[in-house]
Amino acid sequence: MTAEKVKRGLAAILVADVVGFSRLVGVDEVGTIEELKLHRSEFIDPLFERFAGRIFNTTGDGFLVEFSSVVDAVTCAMAMQQGMANRNSKLAEQKRLVLRIGINVGDVIIDGEDILGEGVNIAARLEALCEPGGICISRSAHDHVRDKIHVAFQPIGPQSVKNISRPVEVFSLGPSDIWESREGDGLEHPLADDKRPPAGSEHQAANQKVMFCKSFDGVQIAYATAGEGPPLVKAPNWMTHLEYEWDSPVWRHFVREMSAKNTLVRFDQRGNGLSDWDVDEISFEAFVKDLETVVDTLGLEKFPLLGISQGCPISVAYAARHPERVSHLVLYGGFTRGASRRDREETERSEALNTLIRSGWGQDNPAFRQFYTTNLIPDGTKEQMDWYNDLMRISVSPDNAVRLRKSFSEMDVTELLPQILAPTLVIHARNDAIAPFKEGRKMAAEIPNARFVALEGNNHILLEDEPAWPRFVDEVQSFIANPT
Repeated sequence: MTAEKVKRGLAAILVADVVGFSRLVGVDEVGTIEELKLHRSEFIDPLFERFAGRIFNTTGDGFLVEFSSVVDAVTCAMAMQQGMANRNSKLAEQKRLVLRIGINVGDVIIDGEDILGEGVNIAARLEALCEPGGICISRSAHDHVRDKIHVAFQPIGPQSVKNISRPVEVFSLGPSDIWESREGDGLEHPLADDKRPPAGSEHQAANQKVMFCKSFDGVQIAYATAGEGPPLVKAPNWMTHLEYEWDSPVWRHFVREMSAKNTLVRFDQRGNGLSDWDVDEISFEAFVKDLETVVDTLGLEKFPLLGISQGCPISVAYAARHPERVSHLVLYGGFTRGASRRDREETERSEALNTLIRSGWGQDNPAFRQFYTTNLIPDGTKEQMDWYNDLMRISVSPDNAVRLRKSFSEMDVTELLPQILAPTLVIHARNDAIAPFKEGRKMAAEIPNARFVALEGNNHILLEDEPAWPRFVDEVQSFIANPT
């Protein structure tokens, strides 16, 4: 490396390796190597791509990955440990590959495709300090994510590490604090202590279990259950992220209340959240089939179905195709016709927003995403808006955001409305800037015997502290509790 070629930069570095790899190879060399290859091709490498991470070096049983965002690096690490725990739960003990992960942010030397320097060395030392299935991060990384990820890393103090002249202050997240395996069939994700509902609260949601299933075309769909009792299935709206929403200031009250008396079923639709991003088909038909897949995987025979926003036309289509399975249909903030099916003004506005998304969605500067957030939750606090800005960047790529919006804008279930047989409750906020109020009225008017509830409010996503929220909860819970 000549002096002329030396380049420096700031990067987040993730280093991971397999615990006890040499021992596993000694027992079954071919099987262990093949198992690692399978984990990488099916899960690990696509996960790095999803979070914009670049593998710049490998060590046989490990990999070194560069991220431009520390938040992305830590979120990716958590998703990786969660996913590996889930995959391992389905394997015999001798075949399980457990990872340790270290993350540091610092100055690095860029040599072509390789990255060198102390910033990389510290990440490698942190990985060695980590307990199996856990994550260790440096003080510099912790300072970046402390107010952006609601997970309580535990300080373990300054650590002297090999070939680093000064002690490194380390923060640790153990496997039980990330995802706790339960009975081999799912994963729990405990809330950070400061985000938990009060102990003993009748509305405290049970920890969720995140699982995966394959849709009709092989796309992996991430779905989650929370709470106990009769099922309540929520069709996906754009943008979701099962893990990131769990203790968020925008969605946590929804999960808590909807799982207080029911087993709430949610899932991330294709191209979004924890589901596969690299997908060939993003279409209305695929969305409906993904819903069918999740319901069939869980073996649900009859259940209330809740649609929010774009989830409303998806729910309408499912209810029309499977009238015997939908006991109640709840539609909030939805539409029967996407923007391009309504009028020219809305079509032009939608296309302008697509251009904005394509040019600035993935940037660290949230200005491009703020426009969309302001329309979704105009009465939101700064904390709520900041969180939603981050959700949009973390949960979907710019290309997929445009593909998803285009598919939503072309939806039209007008002809299906008269076919709905399930008792239906339609709820809509009067001043919703995303889904016009008239679209909610249209749904209620054309679905036989549907009941319509107008909420006073401006937010497309109902926030916990607005008067419309407790009325929404009462209306939904009372409605789905009535036998049909």
